[in-house]
Amino acid sequence: MSKVIEIPIELTRFQLPQAVQARLQFLLDRQDEGHTLSQAERKEAEGLVELAEFLSLLRLRSTQVIKEA
Repeated sequence: MSKVIEIPIELTRFQLPQAVQARLQFLLDRQDEGHTLSQAERKEAEGLVELAEFLSLLRLRSTQVIKEA
C-alpha cells in the first residue's frame, strides 16, 4: 500500500543557509588542496554533504510533484 506524502511547495526554493554552505565549501576545498581533515571535520563534512543531497532530492521531488499537478 502506497502512502501520499504532501510536500510543501516552498521546498523547491529551500537550500542550505549561506553560512552552512560556506563551511561545507571550506572543508571540501581544504581536502581538495591536500590538507588532512581531522576526524571531527571529516564527520562534519560528510554530514553536510548528506544534508545537501537530501535537500536536493526533496527539491527535485517537489518540482516533479508540481509538474504532475
